[in-house]
Amino acid sequence: MNIQQTIAIGLGGLALAAAGGLVIRFHLGRRRADRMWAAAHYPKLKDVGAVKHLTILPLIDRYTARDDSSTSGSTGPSTPLRTGSPSSSGQALVGEPGVSYLIRADDTTILFDVGLNQRQEHPSPLLRNMQVLGVDLKSIDFIVISHLHLDHVGGMEYQRKRTFALSKEPLNLDRVTAFVPEPMTHPTARVEVVEGPWSIAPGVASIGPIPRQLFFFGWTPEQSLAVNVKGKGIVLITGCGHSTVQRIVERAEMLFDEPIYGIVGGLHYPVTTPQGAGFRLPLQRILGTGKWPWDPINREDVETGVACLQRRHLQLVALSPHDSCAWSIEAFRQVFEGGYHDVRVGKEIVVQ
Repeated sequence: MNIQQTIAIGLGGLALAAAGGLVIRFHLGRRRADRMWAAAHYPKLKDVGAVKHLTILPLIDRYTARDDSSTSGSTGPSTPLRTGSPSSSGQALVGEPGVSYLIRADDTTILFDVGLNQRQEHPSPLLRNMQVLGVDLKSIDFIVISHLHLDHVGGMEYQRKRTFALSKEPLNLDRVTAFVPEPMTHPTARVEVVEGPWSIAPGVASIGPIPRQLFFFGWTPEQSLAVNVKGKGIVLITGCGHSTVQRIVERAEMLFDEPIYGIVGGLHYPVTTPQGAGFRLPLQRILGTGKWPWDPINREDVETGVACLQRRHLQLVALSPHDSCAWSIEAFRQVFEGGYHDVRVGKEIVVQ
């Protein structure tokens, strides 16, 4: 046996060992997540209150309100929901495969996730879009991080350091409290780790982290927001929905007596590849899921998620394209028709 063969055998052995480690970690992690889900019993959130007016303004997502491919859902005259771009400056909005939403719930303003900043720029796409849309950083009361993945915390560097950043250069956030789903730090913001359902502001609560074991990305606790809109019900706001839409909805039903009115954000349904997307979404089918790599997310999974929401008669559904393909979005659109709305940077969703 020559040295090349020896090296090849050694590398093959290392690869097999690494794959075996991933399989064991995934198996044990899934069992742990299922046990935690079964043991999680929380009382109703009685003192959250309700808001009269809710707006969700995407600041970062894959497409913008000015994208020619945008096909916004229509709104009937009796439906208290509208969409539209709040900016008339004519400046260009920037899309990227990350997430950041500005949530205004009456007098409370929340920045939900901080995007990807794929090129690590300053000012980042988030800051540039905020400027175009007239959003003042000083108006933000709280930051909520859904989960510790690079496309939600400002890039790989910040994921690795277990922190978040709105841009490449540091910004002073000393007047802001950040609610995070697992231990994280920030140079200036006050950081609160959310361990269970948590009231953040009048009418607004975190439903608490719901963990899921992802095959390659590992243990992933993720929180979603619930906003109680007076006379309507609960609007859920999600980052990626790694914990599955079924568990997100069931957790909300555990915490609230009010019906679920709508859901806005990512649910991670990358089933097919849209034109021009390269290999991005097929890789997400394998890399970012809680399923075995040889059993990726499929159309049946999407149909199950649609049926879960359909049974609850949701009036508002808006699926983020940052981690879901065009086929999945169309599946939701066909079922919810006028209640479906595209998520586009600069296109505000209003419930009142």
